[in-house]
Amino acid sequence: MATANKNLSNYDKNTIPNAKDFRFGIVVSEWNEHITEGLYSGTIQALSDCGALHKNIIRWNVPGSFELVYAAKKMIETQKPDVVITIGSVIKGETQHFDFVCDGVTQGIKDLNVLSDVPVIFCVLTDNTEQQSIDRSGGIHGNKGTEAAIAAIKMAYLRQQANVGHQFGNQNLLGANQLQIEDGIPKLKE
Repeated sequence: MATANKNLSNYDKNTIPNAKDFRFGIVVSEWNEHITEGLYSGTIQALSDCGALHKNIIRWNVPGSFELVYAAKKMIETQKPDVVITIGSVIKGETQHFDFVCDGVTQGIKDLNVLSDVPVIFCVLTDNTEQQSIDRSGGIHGNKGTEAAIAAIKMAYLRQQANVGHQFGNQNLLGANQLQIEDGIPKLKE
């Protein structure tokens, strides 16, 4: 197992853009709620730690992971977030249902990323056992919700920079090695 004895949720706040000006949409599946609430908690903690304002975070609940795609689409259309995080948990059972749900959700979120201008972050655990999900939603392997929040901030920033670049003659985006973060503000490295 690649994640054995590793906490994948550590991040260096000094390398993350300040999130205070971004609007975050979060869609949370109610299925396997004890897992998805742990993921949501990790998401909120990381967003707050990186400067996101509570008033700029919108949460919608859906019955299960399969419904994440529709809700994310509607959130993009009606709430105008800078980024959407989809949170779900599908645990393998005895039937092929697991495969169909995982494939549908994965492809649906991929489609939203291709068809929409708003990034959609995939924070859907697809584990073989409940314990694996617990380990990844605040357990021994950290919290995938934390990782999703950091990805969301980076993608919201990328979207912002791409839109600014488009407004100014489609200039090239700066690479991570060209930026440094000081007090949550990206600056060019000298």
